This record gives sequence, C-alpha cells and structure tokens, in this order.
Amino acid sequence: MEDTKIYKIEDVNAQEDEIKKAAEIVKQGGLCAFPTETVYGLGGNGLDPEAAAKIYAAKGRPSDNPLIIHIAEVADLTLYCREIPQEAWKLAEAFWPGPLTMILKKKENVPERTTGGLDTVAVRMPDHPVALALIRASGCPIAAPSANLSGKPSPTKAVHVYEDLRGRIPVILDGGDVTIGIESTIVDLTDGAPKILRPGYISRGDIARVLELQEEERAPGGERIDPAKVDPQAAPKAPGMKYRHYAPKAALYISGGTTEEMTEEILSRAAQAKNEGKKVGILCTEETKPRYMADVVLSVGSRAQERSIAHNLFAALRAFDDSDVDVIFAEALETPQLGEAVMNRLGKAAAAKKEEEKED
Repeated sequence: MEDTKIYKIEDVNAQEDEIKKAAEIVKQGGLCAFPTETVYGLGGNGLDPEAAAKIYAAKGRPSDNPLIIHIAEVADLTLYCREIPQEAWKLAEAFWPGPLTMILKKKENVPERTTGGLDTVAVRMPDHPVALALIRASGCPIAAPSANLSGKPSPTKAVHVYEDLRGRIPVILDGGDVTIGIESTIVDLTDGAPKILRPGYISRGDIARVLELQEEERAPGGERIDPAKVDPQAAPKAPGMKYRHYAPKAALYISGGTTEEMTEEILSRAAQAKNEGKKVGILCTEETKPRYMADVVLSVGSRAQERSIAHNLFAALRAFDDSDVDVIFAEALETPQLGEAVMNRLGKAAAAKKEEEKED
C-alpha cells in the first residue's frame, strides 16, 4: 500500500470532496480513519465482513473482539437491530449524538465478523461533524474501533493515527484534536436490567436518571471488569473486556491515598528507580506537578476540571512512549464524575505490562 494520505477537514461543507473520496474508499471495502468526539476511529463498511477483516488486520486486533458500528440517524437502529427495548430509545433521545454505545440484538444483515461472532451488535451515533458526514456519504453504518495498533493508547489526534497505521490504511480524515479523549460508555440492553460494560463520559448516574432507575437498580451488573478474571475462552461482549489495552511501552504503576500519601509514595518509587539507572516518568495533575522531580513529569490537567484529565490521558501516555522512559509512576485519578472511566483506562494500562511480564 502507498503512504497514508491525510485530509485536513476544517469545514465539512466546504471540503465535501475530501469526505466523498474517503466515503468512496469505504464503499469499495476499504478503510478510513476519522475523528469522533471520543477518540479517532478506524472505519470500514459495517455490513461487509471483508471490511471487518481488514480492520482486524490493520490494528492487529483479535477477531473475537467486537466492533462498534456507527450510525448517523437514530432511526437507523431499526435497520440493524431487533427487539429494541424502550430503554434504548430513551437513552438515544438523551445522549445521541454522543459518547454512548448500546449493545442490542443484531439483525441478520450485520455480519458476525463485525460482531466478533456474537448475535448482538454495539451501536452508537457519534457527535462529530466529520464522522456524521462520512457515515452519510458512505451510505452504510461504519464499523470502527479506535484507530491505533491493538494494545496501544487510543488516538486523540490525527498524528497518533499516522504514527500507528501509516502504510496500513489509505486515508485519515484529520478533524483536529478530539474533545472528550476517552472512549464511549458501553451499556448492554440485551439481558434484563441495563449493564454498564465499559465506563465512559456518560456516567452510571446519567443513565439511571434517564431510565428512572431506583437506587437498588442503578448499577446492576455494573462491577468493574477485571481482565485477569475474564474467561479466556469466552467471547467478549464489548470492546476492552478481554484483551490488553491502552498500554504505553514502559511499566506503569499507580499510587493512591491522600495527596500526601500519594506524592510521597511516587517520590520514593521514583528515587529508587533512578538509583537503579532507570529513566523515570511521572503522570500527575496540575495541583501536584511542582512537587515532583523526574526525567519526564507530565500533567494531565487539573482535578478541578475533570474533562481536561480525560482529554489529555492518552496523549500523555503516548508522550511517555516518545520520551523512552523505562518506568511511569502515576497518580490515581479518582475524580467525582469521570474518575471511574479514567481509572478504568489507567488501570488497564498498568495491568497490561504485568500480563506481558507473566507471558515472558
């Protein structure tokens, strides 16, 4: 394949030709990376099993890890899903377009290669003008996981996609930096009470309020997904439930507790690693950054502005890769609204290296 082209899209109406070129690639069974409000996606025709196979190959993604299909109209749910519960329409009205993915029973036109062999399908309607324009121009739902090599931190900038997938895909639509920075919340609506399979920007409380759930119903099946406890033979029902994810090159360790406990532990660990001749990175917030001394100290934002932490997390993990640190010591980022989603990603980034060490 020739080198990957990048089309910078600043105005979807003025740059309709570039979007049509990318859509034509999708129509012909090819792939295109594009921005959403969460992260960049790697898209192909969600109804074409060969396109799904190309997505898995380009990412190096296990073929039983289901893809999310992206639609541009709420009514399109009826084209690809069956037995749609009333809860799905309520959630769509409240949060679409936006960072919420719903798992529903699929219709026969959605191939099992797209769904990882399951009879369910993950669907969302993204809140980004480039994504919506591409879906409409393609005339099909677009299956799209994050546009990174499998296991690496998700891309929040077009340059991240280019670094990972250059030469693997024909085109990237560059819509600038994403606004949210972590993937969508995934809620399963196929088996009784709603179950959150992946936390995200839409919180459990947000979903509970829309569905008018009572207190005792608010988090049914909502326990954290522990990759170490997932049956390796079972097919994951949603992306991110089974395989290593979000991992920087360096080993990552998380410290929690009070601010004093957290900073003291990180400083102690960093000093020990430095004495061992390691290049040390520290991941922190603006409030504590002045306390740290290390080879690379990166802030993900202020705890008073949670969105900044979510927005900057993956870019910071990639920056550590670029700086070639040997070890990263990170603060626990347990903020009130987005803390569960951010810690889900940070925890998997830490766990991934441990799993890799076990395999070695």
